[in-house]
Amino acid sequence: MVAEPEGPEDRKPQSDEARSAFTPPPGVGQPDGPEEDHPSSEFAVPTGVGTEGPAEPEGSAFALPSTYSARNSPPAFTPAHGIPVVRLTKDAPWQDRMRTMLRMPVGERPVPEAVQRHEEGGPAVPRVLDLTLRIGELLLAGGEGAEDVEAAMFAISRSYGLDRCEPTVTFTLLSITYQPSLVDDPVTANRTVRRRGTDYTRLAAVYRLVHDISTEESEVSLEEAYRRLAEIRRNRHPYPGWALTLAGGLLAGAASVLVGGDALVFLAAAISAMLGDRLAWLCAGRGLPEFYQFVAAAMPSAAMGVALTLSPLEVRASAVITGGLFALIPGRALVAGVQDGLTGFYITAAARLLEVGYLVVGIVVGVLGVLYLGLALGAGLNPETAIHSVHRPVVQTLAAMALSLCFAVLLQQERNTVLLATFNGGVAWVVYGALANTADVSPVAATAAAAGLVGLFGQALSRYRFASALPYVTAAIGPLLPGSATYFGLLEIARNDLNAGLTQLTKAAALALAIAIGVNLGGELSRLFLRVPVPGVEGPSGRRAAKRTRGF
Repeated sequence: MVAEPEGPEDRKPQSDEARSAFTPPPGVGQPDGPEEDHPSSEFAVPTGVGTEGPAEPEGSAFALPSTYSARNSPPAFTPAHGIPVVRLTKDAPWQDRMRTMLRMPVGERPVPEAVQRHEEGGPAVPRVLDLTLRIGELLLAGGEGAEDVEAAMFAISRSYGLDRCEPTVTFTLLSITYQPSLVDDPVTANRTVRRRGTDYTRLAAVYRLVHDISTEESEVSLEEAYRRLAEIRRNRHPYPGWALTLAGGLLAGAASVLVGGDALVFLAAAISAMLGDRLAWLCAGRGLPEFYQFVAAAMPSAAMGVALTLSPLEVRASAVITGGLFALIPGRALVAGVQDGLTGFYITAAARLLEVGYLVVGIVVGVLGVLYLGLALGAGLNPETAIHSVHRPVVQTLAAMALSLCFAVLLQQERNTVLLATFNGGVAWVVYGALANTADVSPVAATAAAAGLVGLFGQALSRYRFASALPYVTAAIGPLLPGSATYFGLLEIARNDLNAGLTQLTKAAALALAIAIGVNLGGELSRLFLRVPVPGVEGPSGRRAAKRTRGF
């Protein structure tokens, strides 16, 4: 064959499509174009291949349910219009809102709406983190639980526009990390808590500051927040030193009446407790650790009880020693430690409980040393006096309220919360007496029920006032502390009856744990039945589940 010469129209440049590797060669017919009703995507299923997999046997775990419809199934990927913004309930306390946020996965947390104004260039990240850490330090040093401290730190950072913040709280270290974006380096700051003090007036002021910062109705700039924080640090305690010493003496006297003492026992317990308080202050001024301060504070009450036993007076010496122990048992640290454990902060809980253990050992050393000396001198210390308990409902209820009142003063509470804490303590003792003495309920169960009521009332009062629950709870559990069981356990050990002593000390530990768990359970029940925000749900609803660590 002779090739025909190319014409001018055949010598014009070919298009990209003509030079494509997928262009049919000359002499091959052009395939028919796809019809409109046929899929044209490269992801289309080829002809002859089924779109459905092999049918699963009926009853199989992988079989589709009978109600499933592919046409009406939910989208598997993020829709084009995005995920709806989740908004939290505005009229709930900031503690509940921030707890809800902390318990959500990071990817599900809603984008924050900056409550406080800042410069146009964005928030000053180092100063916001520093302010957050300083506020968290005051809360943790004041005895607040780790979960509430994290919630407060999260509220501060989000209020100033830092949404991707992760606070971390341990017993002595506070840390917070902020990551501006996925491609920017994170910024981390931390602060160490070296000094702890009990001042619930300062704690309430910090709570008010956090509430104002996290509320849209009040505008608190960074400089204003720093100024208020400096004023909180400079504020003096509401009660002078002599008032605290007097309150400690009255607390021990009221506790001695609570366990069956008379007027003479009240006076002896009050004097010995005030001597112990001054001796502890002397040790603190010399720089001795807190362990030795508790050893010194426990000795005068035990010495007074031994002296009354050696005297010709017929008094209930055990009530004097028991009253002194009520003022020393670290109930606040115990409740905080158990609360941290129940909320998943195990490292902080272990550290708090270890601190409680050291303080209790200090009390044991001080009391046991004096009791050994008293038995060597022939003191007639008799543990059988625990059996002959005295039931005086009216007198003991008044003594319980006085004990709670003195406890509130020792905790440096605001004056407007003292009466509420006193009333809460009286109710707790009435409930305990009704269950233990009238209904013959186990003392441990009765203590747990009374402590649960204390936690319930305290949480309700704190939510009503948008404040911490500690001022309404810690002083109210004072009448429930296991002073008698602790003393009689130590006395049995001093008399070389180790089995009976360990039995009493085990009972004291069970009562202490019942108090802590009851208080925490009461607070959780209060949050369960009161208005709690849940993302995406309007109105009252149940709280999201707590942290799950076992995969179910």
